Amino acid sequence: MRQLWAPWRISYIRNKDEKGCVFCSKQKSNNDKNSLILSRGNHSFVLMNLYPYNNAHLLITPYNHVDTTDQLDIDTLNEIIWFANESMIIMKKNLNTDGYNFGANIGAAGGAGIEDHIHFHVVPRWNGDTNFMPVIGETKVQVQGLQDTYSELKIHFDKIMDKN
Repeated sequence: MRQLWAPWRISYIRNKDEKGCVFCSKQKSNNDKNSLILSRGNHSFVLMNLYPYNNAHLLITPYNHVDTTDQLDIDTLNEIIWFANESMIIMKKNLNTDGYNFGANIGAAGGAGIEDHIHFHVVPRWNGDTNFMPVIGETKVQVQGLQDTYSELKIHFDKIMDKN
């Protein structure tokens, strides 16, 4: 059995003192760069994970504050899948990814860190991106800063809205 080991996320767990829903707060923000929002659709938006499992770890979340997929209409579900697909295309072309983890953790039993507002993860993967550091050193090496990655991806996300 292979396990996902993410000890660097302990800072997220220990700092969960923000009041209200982080996704609802971010979607109301007037500063997409500070909120790490890469793209806004009609029903959902794409943002970078502040506590990533890997460089360029993205989240896609609906505007509606719901906790399960059955509460989302077909247009929202379609847009989320479209955003996921476009995200993977952008990362393949610009970050030379080799694969992805895509999905959602729903409910506490499903491992959701934020249970009350469903969100989907797109985690880019590269061959060899898991090495001894997280396992032995309990340290995850992020190869690029969040704002640098944001700037690199943002121009490409702006272009996808033009073709939609």
